[in-house]
Amino acid sequence: MSPASSPVHPSLSLRQLFPGLVQGAGRGDDRPDALAVDGVSCSRADLLAAALSLAGRLTGARTVVVEATPTLDTVTAVVGALAAGVAVVPLAPDAGPLERGHVLRDSGADAVLGDPAWAGEAESPLERIPVPAPGTDEACRLDADTRAGSFVMYTSGTTGPPKGVVLSAGAVAADLDSLAEAWAWTAEDVLVHGLPLFHVHGLVLGVLGSLRTGNALVHTGRPLPERYAAAGGSLYFGVPTVWSRMVAEPATAAALRPARLLVSGSAGLPAPVFDALTGLTGHQPVERYGMTETLITIGARADGERRPGQVGLPLSGVRTRILGEDGDPVPHDGETVGDLQVQAPTMFDGYLNRPEATAACWTEDGWFVTGDVATIGPDGWHRIVGRASVDLIKSGGYRIGAGEVEAALLAHPGVREAAVVGEPDPDLGQRIVAFVVADEGTDPAVLTQFVADGLSVHKRPRRVEFVESLPRNALGKVQKSLLIPGA
Repeated sequence: MSPASSPVHPSLSLRQLFPGLVQGAGRGDDRPDALAVDGVSCSRADLLAAALSLAGRLTGARTVVVEATPTLDTVTAVVGALAAGVAVVPLAPDAGPLERGHVLRDSGADAVLGDPAWAGEAESPLERIPVPAPGTDEACRLDADTRAGSFVMYTSGTTGPPKGVVLSAGAVAADLDSLAEAWAWTAEDVLVHGLPLFHVHGLVLGVLGSLRTGNALVHTGRPLPERYAAAGGSLYFGVPTVWSRMVAEPATAAALRPARLLVSGSAGLPAPVFDALTGLTGHQPVERYGMTETLITIGARADGERRPGQVGLPLSGVRTRILGEDGDPVPHDGETVGDLQVQAPTMFDGYLNRPEATAACWTEDGWFVTGDVATIGPDGWHRIVGRASVDLIKSGGYRIGAGEVEAALLAHPGVREAAVVGEPDPDLGQRIVAFVVADEGTDPAVLTQFVADGLSVHKRPRRVEFVESLPRNALGKVQKSLLIPGA
């Protein structure tokens, strides 16, 4: 299947994309604090008015950049750009000049919404369009029935310069509806999170999901445990780092007991954190899996089982398969590792200006190649091992998932964090190396034997390095290339 034969998404108006926002803005019970970001709140009506006012100023624009700070300005800017039918590019606030310059050039942006400090630099000669504050009555306004725009969201660039992933409004709507069904997510919820607004998790799921569903949203600005606890939500989104910090403060974690559902994503949740969170809050967290290119495709359900270290079952309309190196399907035995491929109604439209890279992501028989390795159990439950490029270790003729070894290490009471990589070895091809944050006095030989006893001898680390911390990105994913160059 080529990109042309990937799902064809319907054209949606802003009203169709965000019925919860548009309908809520017209109701008499519209709350003045329906949307709150870092302590600043507004009603749906005020947000919609400001966004449509902004949209009216974007006539002639094709692509706009938004410095995605955790503010109501960012929400207004994104909704306004979508309302104007243009492509919106969320940019990380801490992006350096090289990364920022690449995104601006590659996206072809012709305007920036707001007035970030870098917008006046010589290498960033973009038109600056101010973002009206919610509640201001601007004369220039579009109708909510205008065709909605799209997203260009940039990948992390682990295999080269970041690529722009083009996501349509239709793909976003399809994914949010499948998650609402899986998590029993309704307008009665109060969603709380403090995740970055330049990634799918924080922006698409956390913010746009609330505008589509019509629930109240509390973005905490920073994902601090005390802010989560004080928000009084029914539905919480977090990454493993958030939940790890939460369980480190038992009294704070206990404040989440009245919640309905805790969701973890963007990286695997260590089993000890899963267990601690369950004990302190009374909730087993739901995990899910996805990519920028596919949005969320696999997850546990609100009314179903949750298992530490596993992400669940395919969401509605999603199909998955795992293949071996020979291209043949591998057994669904929960142990055999294979390359994960998916088919879904939530797929991206392609990489911006990169038709060859887009085509390379698809197999001849129409499956998207995720680049991740996984196992599938006899009952269909999925466990994500990690990226094929860094988390599939080929040692002594065995295919070993780094995630399995990391989970085994984290089961040791002296280990707080672990990252496993494959290091070139003249005899084995690759040898397993573990970078571990551990309690003082932990013996590397004991950890090696602990893994050998729990898994099998060929999966034991050949070297254990103790470190003070693991390098992580904004979503809590370990940056393994910083541990061993080329890993």
